[in-house]
Amino acid sequence: MGYSKDSTNSWPWAWVNKVRPAKLTEIVHLSAFRKRRAVNWLTLGLTYSAMYMGRYNLSFANKSLSSSYGWDKTQIGAIITAALSIYGFSAMFNGPIADKIGGRRAMLFGAAGTVVFNVLFGLGAYFGFLGKGTLLLGYFATVWALNAYFQSFSALSLIKVNASWFHVSERGVFSAIFGSMIQGGRALIFFVGGILVTLLPWQWVFFVPAGIVLFMAILTYYFVQNSPEDCNLPELDVQDASSGDTEPVNVRYVLKKVLTNPITLTIACAEFCTGLVRHGFEQWFPRYMLEAQHLSLESKVFQAGAASVVLAGIFGAFMAGMMSDWVFRGRRTPVAFIGYLIQCLCLAVVWRAPSLTAVLVAFVANSFAISMVHSMLSGTASMDFGGKKAAATACGIFDGMQYLGGAFVGVGMGWMLEHWGWGSWGPSMIGFAAIGGVLMLFLWNARPNASAPVANAAKLASGHKLQTTAAPFDSLSE
Repeated sequence: MGYSKDSTNSWPWAWVNKVRPAKLTEIVHLSAFRKRRAVNWLTLGLTYSAMYMGRYNLSFANKSLSSSYGWDKTQIGAIITAALSIYGFSAMFNGPIADKIGGRRAMLFGAAGTVVFNVLFGLGAYFGFLGKGTLLLGYFATVWALNAYFQSFSALSLIKVNASWFHVSERGVFSAIFGSMIQGGRALIFFVGGILVTLLPWQWVFFVPAGIVLFMAILTYYFVQNSPEDCNLPELDVQDASSGDTEPVNVRYVLKKVLTNPITLTIACAEFCTGLVRHGFEQWFPRYMLEAQHLSLESKVFQAGAASVVLAGIFGAFMAGMMSDWVFRGRRTPVAFIGYLIQCLCLAVVWRAPSLTAVLVAFVANSFAISMVHSMLSGTASMDFGGKKAAATACGIFDGMQYLGGAFVGVGMGWMLEHWGWGSWGPSMIGFAAIGGVLMLFLWNARPNASAPVANAAKLASGHKLQTTAAPFDSLSE
């Protein structure tokens, strides 16, 4: 089933901490493979990064929408909840679709929808005939939910394609690279979002990302391929949970691969907690800075803080990948545990808010920790335990649960803040970070187990070379 235990039907925490990780398998690729893969992942990563701009831009229009239409936090939260709920359910259902049609096609489909519905959201500013009440609010909630549906294809597509191009021993570090690229899209909207809504009408914070996504979708069409075989390169035996499987890739196969594995189910539960903390922080922190700390979005302090938050996310992804591959020998869950622990500490500081400086430092560290968890679980564990044949389905389950958790921070958190104020914000998320950390302890040594031995010598000689070495830091598993 893709995890290291003879009895694959047992629940993992009865045994997983007793499993001693095997020696590391390192892979060296020939030049032609490396060059073509670089074109593939750079284009795909930048496309996903651009789509992040078309997802996190709403937080910068949050206050403007309230000011323009007289909506309170609960009503703005309804837009957020609609989008995150649809994203969560869509990711689960669209995962098997992406596994079936391929990541390239799924990414193009998702990017097209992102462009259309970001434009339609911005155009809502000109629909005065809808009034300023429930009808207009329903329009915005519907359009943003549809944007979320198409956005749900982005992570699935990225994971699906990369699972065929990266050996399991490389995935931690490369997921770090992808995580940093994704954070780049978030960084760009953080850098320009406040400026756009200050210098231009708020709708431009939706029009600009739509144009960037369209440009990257065109590059994806021309440069991205699903697998090495599609580029006339030798197939790479990635040695993940689907290596050696001969079953056809259909809905029954991918659901069985993911839903009968207790490790993937446990990670999915942890990702629900991740989503509540991540989106509770990301969707509301610009407004927190406006109302609780009395900083304008164009102020130098806010801009520096926002830049630091994003850079910390990039650094967190890199640190997580290096720790996973080089310190924890391909295990993802110990790194996620560390991330959850840091989140608990940071949210406690935000709760007490001893000073603006302390809050800003906690924000930066929290972003670092959230990125560690996200890159390890949604970004890497989905490839490992779903395998390249079911990677999109695993990612859909993980990412879907994360966004369903995030859905609670829309109406629920908006109502809470409206009634109890910003003092309730930090403590409302601490317990969920702690639950995620405990679940990671149960899976401390979980790692994928291929169903077949490494690829045959002829295949390796034509494009790849494997070498097995003793793993460093042996004492960590004892």
